Amino acid sequence: MDKLFVTIGAVIAISFIAWWFFGKHTTATVDAAVTHDKQDVDVSVSGGYTPSTIVLKRGIPAQITFNRKDPSNCLEQVVFPDFGINEFLPKDENHAVTIDTSTPGEYEYACGMNMFHGKIIIK
Repeated sequence: MDKLFVTIGAVIAISFIAWWFFGKHTTATVDAAVTHDKQDVDVSVSGGYTPSTIVLKRGIPAQITFNRKDPSNCLEQVVFPDFGINEFLPKDENHAVTIDTSTPGEYEYACGMNMFHGKIIIK
């Protein structure tokens, strides 16, 4: 009987891990609000980034404001490799990051350990 419980537990754990790494997860997408010739987006940092995909308009200055609620060390940094940005996100405070929107494309960003990801789309 013990072997049955161990086998069932192992199957459940393997299934969860496979879903976590290989499953298709829905992501929140938001278009930046444009006001006074500037784009602003707020991103909540709690177990990941919400929204995780941000759509910006090309040529209009953009600012992403991160608010980290998650206490983990992994999410205390946000890295935009294509923009050369590596910023510390203080817990429970707003932290603005300015994004260059002069070149259209898709740009990834991640936490300091590269475990949690987001994307910026400049159109």
